Amino acid sequence: MSGLWRLLAWTLACCLAASAGRAESSGTGGNETFRISGFGTLGAVRTTSDDVEFVRDLSQARGASTEWSAKTESLLGLQVDWQPSPKWQVTLQGLSRYRFDRTFRPEFSWAFIKYQPDPNISLRVGRLGTDFFMQADSRWVGYSFLSVRPPGDYFWYLPFHVIDGADASLNQVLGEGVLRSKLFYGISRGKAPLADEQWNISGSPMLGGYLEYQHGPWTGRLGYASIRFAHDLPLAPMLAAAGVPLSAQDARLLRLEGRRSHYYSLGLVYDQGPVLVKAMLNRIDQGTLALEDSSAAYLLAGYRVGPWTPYLGVSRVYSRRAGQAQGPVVAAVRAESHSNQKTVFLGARWDFSRDLALKAQWDRVRGRPSSVFPYRMEIPGRWDGKVDVFSLSLDFVF
Repeated sequence: MSGLWRLLAWTLACCLAASAGRAESSGTGGNETFRISGFGTLGAVRTTSDDVEFVRDLSQARGASTEWSAKTESLLGLQVDWQPSPKWQVTLQGLSRYRFDRTFRPEFSWAFIKYQPDPNISLRVGRLGTDFFMQADSRWVGYSFLSVRPPGDYFWYLPFHVIDGADASLNQVLGEGVLRSKLFYGISRGKAPLADEQWNISGSPMLGGYLEYQHGPWTGRLGYASIRFAHDLPLAPMLAAAGVPLSAQDARLLRLEGRRSHYYSLGLVYDQGPVLVKAMLNRIDQGTLALEDSSAAYLLAGYRVGPWTPYLGVSRVYSRRAGQAQGPVVAAVRAESHSNQKTVFLGARWDFSRDLALKAQWDRVRGRPSSVFPYRMEIPGRWDGKVDVFSLSLDFVF
């Protein structure tokens, strides 16, 4: 719990810094502006199974089981924006969350310079959030989501959170709506936990973009992204711990370094009056025998009644093998990336005060015992693919 106490202490410090920042910015003259803001979540999660540990995403080393855990959902972000002129802006964003190394150590999630020569053109360079799927770049801002967390079945396969690179955005009026487009390129940063090892995803080039069209209450997006991995999975020490040697032939078949994975996505959102509906689809084609290809989708609907918004959603993920596995070691490694499950989630959001939202959610997960990829510490022979997850969260922005 020491990491959580540090997070709570940082929350207080950020609130005090934000107050000081507002006071400082109010006295700034000319076109220069300076602003400190932030966001955070204080959450608690428990499940009905001790056979697996539930995680928010695959960048977390451990998760929640039958005892309430605050580390899975709790996080805090602090952002500083400095705009020396109407065309230039500098943004720094720090984030503290439960990470691959089992700490809440703060990290820079954004650190970029933006140049906007025209209201419809934006160029950024520096550290940027990954924008693989619709709303992926804001997935840590719980206040921006209706549900407690972005649906895991859809977002689990994205342990990539930041790139060091650049992007370019263009907005155009098209008919009665607005067409938005973005292209990005950068080098990935970070690590992902695998058993007692860590997979280094730093240095992996990423590129992609999307087309998004908004017309009235409707917003649709078509996206594509790819990553060429710079490092292999840490298979040799993982297999050695299990008493299984990694042969040269198996290492070649399971090679990830230099291989490219492709991410395709389609999203549609309707948001007008009391009604909010989201529908998302994605497909991931892995360029290696070490990981299975996958498809995922979710549908979420909410209805606002004053400060209350009850919601209901369903999500589905299924992975499949590309080609035939060659040998028991290759088959066993690929099985660790298998997903086959459906989740029905029901919850309510209460916006009881300005910039504060309290949420409660129940997830009913039903899958195959072989669906192990989205979890941590599964117990073979006991995990039956079924678990219920209960979540409470307080989301805030300041």
